[in-house]
Amino acid sequence: MKISDFIVNFFIDKGIIDVFGYPGGMVTHLMDSFEKYNKYIKVHVNYHEQASAFSACGYAQCSLKPGLAFATSGPGATNLITGICNAYFDSIPCVFITGQVNTYESKGDSLVRQKGFQETDIVSMVKNVTKDSIYINSSKELPEILYNLYCLSISGRPGPVLIDIPMNIQREEIEDEIAYFYIKKEVKKLNTKNIDDFQIEYITKSLKNSNRPCIIVGAGIRQSGQIEKFREIVNKFKIPVITSMVSIDVLERDNPYNYGFIGSYGNRVANFITSKSDLIISIGTRLDCRQTGNNLLFFAPNAKLIRIDIDSDEMTNKIKKNEVQYNIDLKDFLSYMKYMSFEGCHEKFLKWNEICLQISKYLKSMDELLPNNIIKRLSDLFPNECVITTDVGQNQVWVAQSINNKSTQKVLFSGGHGSMGYSLPAAIGAYYAVKLPIICIVGDGGIQMNIQELEFIRREKLPIKIILINNHSLGMIRHFQEMYFNSIFAQTIEEKGYSTPNFSKIALAYDLNYYNINNLDDINDNIKEILCNDIPQFIEIGIKQKTYVYPKLAINKPIEDQEPLMDRDLFETIKKL
Repeated sequence: MKISDFIVNFFIDKGIIDVFGYPGGMVTHLMDSFEKYNKYIKVHVNYHEQASAFSACGYAQCSLKPGLAFATSGPGATNLITGICNAYFDSIPCVFITGQVNTYESKGDSLVRQKGFQETDIVSMVKNVTKDSIYINSSKELPEILYNLYCLSISGRPGPVLIDIPMNIQREEIEDEIAYFYIKKEVKKLNTKNIDDFQIEYITKSLKNSNRPCIIVGAGIRQSGQIEKFREIVNKFKIPVITSMVSIDVLERDNPYNYGFIGSYGNRVANFITSKSDLIISIGTRLDCRQTGNNLLFFAPNAKLIRIDIDSDEMTNKIKKNEVQYNIDLKDFLSYMKYMSFEGCHEKFLKWNEICLQISKYLKSMDELLPNNIIKRLSDLFPNECVITTDVGQNQVWVAQSINNKSTQKVLFSGGHGSMGYSLPAAIGAYYAVKLPIICIVGDGGIQMNIQELEFIRREKLPIKIILINNHSLGMIRHFQEMYFNSIFAQTIEEKGYSTPNFSKIALAYDLNYYNINNLDDINDNIKEILCNDIPQFIEIGIKQKTYVYPKLAINKPIEDQEPLMDRDLFETIKKL
């Protein structure tokens, strides 16, 4: 069997029926093999390799299968890097395949900069942002390496892997017996870490002794495929839940125990509840500085912290001096937690929930800016089953703060890497994973990063609704400049070097229906019909340039004391509850 045929059949056997990429000379054998088996796997041609990588991310985030993307050597491979970083920092399983120059054209260990045309050492470049990246030296080693990389991508804390294959190796033959052995070999997740009796007893005892427990949950719940089980546990035990920004969809917004997301731009109520808790169980979230604030002494000062994470390396970053750390698989942990018993705790947990609800009522109408109200009203019109992708910047935070997501909806973010230009190609990948309507929310800066993917949406007639929130500026940085640089808006507004095109003409050029929204009253049943039909749509929402993301945490403040500062009497009232 030809090596490139083996690679394609390997992924078909794993149930991966979609691949994203862009043609190039060093992947022509791979392209030909994909075409040969196009009844079983479909190649989706993006218009930039970065978009292919983001599409693979969106696919994996929705399907819980690894995303797959390919690119040629040199600029094709390096164009993948931003998407590879995104997959790495957000723990998204992806397999990236790059073509490479023929082995006999490779510079090897010589000191010359380059020997083969477009030769670039992509393996070294991405070594620190992949779980592993490997250059293939011979056809004999490829089957085992591909199998191991695939297993690695989905094991433990998921993430991307890269395999770099010289063109001449792609066309070589391997024995059919070896090929089919690795194609059919059972996929095994490596190093599964199970919970033990002592850990179960300690967590149970801690919860029983707690008067004000809360759960802080991260994207690990989704990555482990345990969202439904987690929802059962929350509804059974009635413990307040706080999420990370990238995991806001693990609970529907109107769940009575969902108090929003934590952090610098988080919901005030979530930050207050965290600060008032006496026990925090952190599940599948790394509690980074945007969640805790930069001064860890202020974070949940009265709480015992139990951290549960599959990645032992994350535990080296201590949040509290005496925190308890359990390096275990969430699937195993939640299976046991589901059957924990908390007899005698109902009354005190009910009292704690009443306090949380009271805090929520105090803060309900605070920070209701126009963009937040736009997101709330729009999200009420989204199809019941859909995927929402967000970009990076103010639009991302407005969505996280205010979307009224339902239990049947997914919300995707570029979190750790924070990549502008993510939402449009991620929407493409998400569509092929679930074949549901997709809502793509993006700012005027982010859309220009991968605007060429509008042609993909037009070409394939995908039911993606692009909602562009346009304030004619790079709003997050403009706000920062207003606060710290004397309102000198260098490179962030139209008078200072930044600009936006006429998006109605852009939509026309890509043969997309265009709609303009100028105020809240425009968000009506007509917009609902547009959002729920099965064709591409482009909706532009114009807002003032001077728009802000609030609440916002200032440096060296506890997370519950965000700007604009609350009335001090109300602040103290809540602190005393």
